Amino acid sequence: RVLGSIQSIRPYTHPSHHIYSNRRLSRTMKLFAAAFAALATTNVAAFAPTARVNGRFSSSIRMALSQDELKKMVGYKSVDDYVESGMVVGLGTGSTAYFAVERLGEKLKSGELKDILAIPTSIRTKEQAESLGIPLVTLDTHSKLDVAIDGADEVDPDLNLVKGGGGALLREKMVEVCAEKFIVIVDESKLCDGLGPGFPVPVEITPFCHEHTIRTIAALPSCAGCEAVLRMGSSSSNKPDGDNIAVTDNGNYIVDLHFTEPIKDAPKMASELKNTVGVVDHGIFCGMTTAVIIAGSDGISVKEA
Repeated sequence: RVLGSIQSIRPYTHPSHHIYSNRRLSRTMKLFAAAFAALATTNVAAFAPTARVNGRFSSSIRMALSQDELKKMVGYKSVDDYVESGMVVGLGTGSTAYFAVERLGEKLKSGELKDILAIPTSIRTKEQAESLGIPLVTLDTHSKLDVAIDGADEVDPDLNLVKGGGGALLREKMVEVCAEKFIVIVDESKLCDGLGPGFPVPVEITPFCHEHTIRTIAALPSCAGCEAVLRMGSSSSNKPDGDNIAVTDNGNYIVDLHFTEPIKDAPKMASELKNTVGVVDHGIFCGMTTAVIIAGSDGISVKEA
């Protein structure tokens, strides 16, 4: 219609008519441009951010996204919102943390971030960070971190976590407990009413007399009713994928505790496990979370502790 209107305009012979025609053409072209601008605004608005947090949507996504796309969004947001130049940053392990490491590398390469030092929580995260040119250090030289970013396998309403599905729970906890802020990045499938049934709780144990340690763990009052399963194959998956016992980056074994009911007292269970001789550490992270960035089919929300 707009093009038709433009073509229908013809200059008049009288000078004043000619001026009138040009003005009319100018107004029509402005309307044409405004129509395109409105269309662009409508499409961009699908991703327009808002300021609401604490469990309410802070940005909207009005289209279906894959799980990897959702993970990428929270991974990138965690770096954009919480990492500044000059910081020491803990780098998590897993499919969601991968995108946070990727984003950190991008912003260092572009010069948007400078003077960053990072501490990886696994060998595979270390290799990814090195490939992106991210300067790395260890806790031996830097015991205090400004922020750590990592995923989680389960998140309860109190922001307690189950972590370690990828087998890096010990290094993750060692690094993340030293961070001033611990930012957890997940998709909405990781949210739960209670820890336990949705994802087995991993426990890293010493190889020495591991069967004895597994029996001791299963007999703990807080672990009553669990099925303790030694992880086999790759340490980065709690699904058996080999005939050999899985070995962590630290040379230890992992036993996965399967629950059919929610854990009644996660902090108590965490304490009992930690006090068991033969247990190196466990995948329950209580009272450590600063904020959780959650990606869902309807948007991104941020819940703060």
